Amino acid sequence: MARKIVLTSGKGGVGKTTICANLGVALARLNKRVVLVDVDIGLNNLDVVTGVENKIVYDIVDVIEGKCRIKQALIQDINFPNLYIMPSAHSYNKAQVTAENVKKVIEGLNDYFDFVLIDCPAGIDEPFKRAVGGADEALVVVTPHLSSLRDADKVLMILSSYDIKEYSLVVNRVRGDMVLYKEMIDCKKISELLDARLSGVIPEDDNITTFLSVGRTVNKSCESYEAFMMLAKNILGETNKVYDYTEKYRGLFGFFKRALRRKI
Repeated sequence: MARKIVLTSGKGGVGKTTICANLGVALARLNKRVVLVDVDIGLNNLDVVTGVENKIVYDIVDVIEGKCRIKQALIQDINFPNLYIMPSAHSYNKAQVTAENVKKVIEGLNDYFDFVLIDCPAGIDEPFKRAVGGADEALVVVTPHLSSLRDADKVLMILSSYDIKEYSLVVNRVRGDMVLYKEMIDCKKISELLDARLSGVIPEDDNITTFLSVGRTVNKSCESYEAFMMLAKNILGETNKVYDYTEKYRGLFGFFKRALRRKI
């Protein structure tokens, strides 16, 4: 039986799809069978982030419309044999792509994987309902900005009306230097404000942007690599630690790093 986790957010642009892809890779590195399902139909880009856009033959809409079987719509990652992607479509028939039909597809993946990670559209409208309806758990992605916190709070309130067994936060794009200068909200404070457990913290990492442009996920050369591995282990229940985003900015050398970063 797979754990079905939806990655959602109150607003767009918080890096939800990026976290979905890199969390999937991290879980695959830990020898888990993982499938990433793109339910952001019409505005989909999970296939681009994972570098499989040129391999698509069928997508989730084709499965729903009965044009192919579930396995035919799955694309195996070239680097991780136990990681698969089910892409979305640029257009669809709204009458057929309902929350119930999406849920059936996700349930059809139950026996083949340990984790089904569902990339959810931003917002709280009908596309959100389609994605959340097939999940048992939720990761709410938020950035340390007031507008993001406000929208995430709305999402957390709505999740309580669904059959979500557990939900927690992933704070993305955190700059440790700005937190120490009190120019950015501390992640523990975010957890307290939203009254939700903190599962992961992903630091601001220029490598993510660079890799996204060529359809690659993070590797050991990236600062965020450790953060994603810690997030994956927390989800597995192996640890209960989040990435220390201020460590490299503490002490004498950290002071100079902070000063240099402010000048760039």
